Amino acid sequence: MDIQDLKPRRGDDTYRIGDSEDLVVMENIGTIPTGGMCSQNHGIIFFCTEGRAQFEYDGNVVQIQKNDMFLYMVHSTMCNFLTSPDFNCRQIWFTRSELWNIEIYNLISLADMSLLKLHPVVHLNDDDIKLCDTYFQLLCSRIKSSSALTSYIVRSLLGTIMLEILSIMRRISERAVEENQQEELNPNLHKKRIIDKFMRLVEESDGRIRKVDEFATRLNITPKYLSTILKEVMNRRPSTYIQLYTLKAIEYRLRFTDMTMQEISNDLNFPNPSFFGKYCKEHLGMTPLGYRMKYHKGT
Repeated sequence: MDIQDLKPRRGDDTYRIGDSEDLVVMENIGTIPTGGMCSQNHGIIFFCTEGRAQFEYDGNVVQIQKNDMFLYMVHSTMCNFLTSPDFNCRQIWFTRSELWNIEIYNLISLADMSLLKLHPVVHLNDDDIKLCDTYFQLLCSRIKSSSALTSYIVRSLLGTIMLEILSIMRRISERAVEENQQEELNPNLHKKRIIDKFMRLVEESDGRIRKVDEFATRLNITPKYLSTILKEVMNRRPSTYIQLYTLKAIEYRLRFTDMTMQEISNDLNFPNPSFFGKYCKEHLGMTPLGYRMKYHKGT
């Protein structure tokens, strides 16, 4: 199956700051393209406002209906779309760079990422719906304004929306933990606990450990078994999460510290600055120095 690179649309009911693709807000999305799609750069928040939709998301069937929120993770594949005639939704597209700009990236844990992967659809209660609708309308209104402070206002609003969504997700997570405690005989519970421990170890390593074998050793399991259960439960390789937090550690040091390239390379256990530079070029699309010059905010 051919996979299209999913990109934010342009035209009516679509808003962005200037010509930037880092943050795009869309209203009245009544149709979804056919075929397989994968966004290489954006995470997406879908708010279903009318009707129903069904599609495959990384091999799992997902169904959404009115008042559902669906959270799409970058690099995930969607295909086989079916929608009701009255289907409609709103969308917020954002890049990882934008998450740094609104200073929320450090608040997102791998536990949140795990929850998002396992439960990408959230049914909003009445209070959540009113809150999200208010924020969305305000976001659209402000992004369309031409004030010199527009970008700061919009990012402040987006940060607030993200925090509210994070709060909703964690509330659901707490409920899921309570349910799991009542399901000790659940055959998948052991696997989920191993995954939770793996996620904690990856987060605690702060980008300093990048070998699947080393994490497996700390968990007292084989690398093959770790890969198998991650694929089965999360439909992801261990290396995906390791890379995610390695990049997070690199980006933080380049953006918010004055550490030299040599110091960052040593701190994150790269063999040498040259290898560190090649890693950044491959995964960030630019050299460490180029990234710092573009985004550095100082300490």
